[in-house]
Amino acid sequence: MYMTMQPANDAPRSGYAARRKSPIGIGGAIAVHAVVVGAFLLMPKEVIDWVHPTKPIIGYPVPLPPPPEPTPPEPNKQTVQTDPLPQRPTTVDPFVLPPVPTGPTVEGGPSSPFNGTGTGTIADPPLPPPHVPILVDSTIAPNALSSFQPDYPGAMIRQGLDGSVTVRVIISPEGRVTDIVKISATDEAFWLATQRHALRKWRFRPATRDGVAVESSKTLTVRFTLTDR
Repeated sequence: MYMTMQPANDAPRSGYAARRKSPIGIGGAIAVHAVVVGAFLLMPKEVIDWVHPTKPIIGYPVPLPPPPEPTPPEPNKQTVQTDPLPQRPTTVDPFVLPPVPTGPTVEGGPSSPFNGTGTGTIADPPLPPPHVPILVDSTIAPNALSSFQPDYPGAMIRQGLDGSVTVRVIISPEGRVTDIVKISATDEAFWLATQRHALRKWRFRPATRDGVAVESSKTLTVRFTLTDR
């Protein structure tokens, strides 16, 4: 291996070598400073001294000027003015009151429209009254009136006794007796004679409801009286 030895008395060289100052640059800097100092000395005193006011400065708001009014747009000269179309008169449908019912259905009073004052209201017509059926009671048929009296019981004739029987009969729409009920009787013989005769011979004009024959009931009293004594 070979090594190169550097002499000890040789100092290492720096990367930046010392530059020499130019006498022209130094003289220019001195001239600039001289000009600045001279200008400061020649400046008036009023410019240098500070002004200290004796009174405080009071500010106030400065009103802004009102904004300019907008200029109306210029009419377009190219537009052609035409006459507006005639408007048709609008009509309102007339308010038609409902027909006023006659009789007591129209309300009177201070607010009635029929006395010339106020607005008033018209009442609804009242509901018709409920239908009351026409009932016709049953009666004895005229052609059966001669055979209506029952036969006189023989035992009562021999004893010479009078009597009576009260019954309630059920009459069919055809006018026949469909049932008979004893209410009272002076003797059982009178009741039995009446019961047999009513179921066989009694005829009625039936009761009607609105002209239609209906079943009904009727209470009758039959009297037994001896005439030849």
